[in-house]
Amino acid sequence: MRKHLTGATSLVALILCACSGDGQWMGTVRDSAGVAIVENTLESIWSVSDQWTLEEEVRIGAVEGDPDYQFGAIGFIAVDSRDRMFVMDAMARHIKVFSSDGRYEQTIGRPGSGPGELGQQAIQLFMGPGDTLVVPDMANQRVNRYAPDGTSLGSFRLEFEKGIPMAINATRSGVIVEQVRPLALPDLPVRDSMDAIIRLTSDGTVVDTLKKFPSGETINLGGGTPELNFFSPEPVWQLMEDMRLCFGVNDNYSIDVYSPDGVLERIIRKPFTRTPVAESDQELMVDAMVDLWTEAGVPPQAIPQLRQIIHFAEFYPAFAAIQRGPGGTMWVQHIQSPSELSEEELAAFNMIEDMGAKDWDVFDVDGRFLGIVTMPPRFSPRSIVGNKIYGVFRDDLDVQYAVRMRIVGVEFDDTGAIQLGAMP
Repeated sequence: MRKHLTGATSLVALILCACSGDGQWMGTVRDSAGVAIVENTLESIWSVSDQWTLEEEVRIGAVEGDPDYQFGAIGFIAVDSRDRMFVMDAMARHIKVFSSDGRYEQTIGRPGSGPGELGQQAIQLFMGPGDTLVVPDMANQRVNRYAPDGTSLGSFRLEFEKGIPMAINATRSGVIVEQVRPLALPDLPVRDSMDAIIRLTSDGTVVDTLKKFPSGETINLGGGTPELNFFSPEPVWQLMEDMRLCFGVNDNYSIDVYSPDGVLERIIRKPFTRTPVAESDQELMVDAMVDLWTEAGVPPQAIPQLRQIIHFAEFYPAFAAIQRGPGGTMWVQHIQSPSELSEEELAAFNMIEDMGAKDWDVFDVDGRFLGIVTMPPRFSPRSIVGNKIYGVFRDDLDVQYAVRMRIVGVEFDDTGAIQLGAMP
């Protein structure tokens, strides 16, 4: 039976922080050599009447029946100018296209290495200008491009010898950025130990380096044996639609905001409490990794050796991810400790989907803390476009659904900015 649910089926309250605001911002701003230091408090600007809410509009998926509505493993979700949803199925290695009301329209791509085909690590996709699709394909070491009707527009090569692509992002205006990490090869020693965020043209030509910074330590490929260092400090960044770069190393709650021309213009801070990584959490993480390796076909005799590459930091990071939101808002995801979950939540714990918490701090374009948005249970956001959130819902059987939610309460002024009081 085909499952195709539309309409406002649920209203999910967005939980604010414990101290709800009354529309007044309690933080401070000071100037430091021309850089605005925005010091937030734990108190939100949002009052109960101001808070944003989520209303589910479309849910696409099926347990059985029509295969056009079934997914293996949903990666990213992109949206075109007609509000059509392009859903990457990383397991099936293709992209399914659905109308704004959730009706299946077509499938783009197929497994393989030929023109327009997708490799095993094709997870991301982005919408570019003119509704062209931009699809990074790590296994085939390239970025594929597709026309709105699904026709292949060719690809450009990812030059792994110049650095490992750690993250790729793109804006709807067509700007493509990539975080690359130097890789030491026998005949190509590392000349630079720093990661770099670089800007690419539509044919893959590097036109600018936006920022260079020390590599994170979660995945350590240097020094012989690879290591996995969970919860170690990691660079986290996001390119906003107006080309501002938001960047922070998550051992502290401090995010730098760079102007489109690369000038540091603002530092956004918020208090946080360092939480130790409990031994029980470490055991759960190791077990989860073993399950992933087993599902991937790793021989049982190799598991004990692989367990030895797993290490843990002493404390959890301050945040997990940065997302761009409506009206230039910046959304910052909390870290989730497995020990804080209920037995029911632990039973459904998915290491890939549930490492980040359901709570997201929301800051306005000036860096003021508005409040906390809490995503619905079993829902993982993939992208925010306008006042809509697109993401993945998992049911009790771990079946995945592509979901669109509307953010209720977002109000813009004539310039497209969120309507709030002026910055002190």
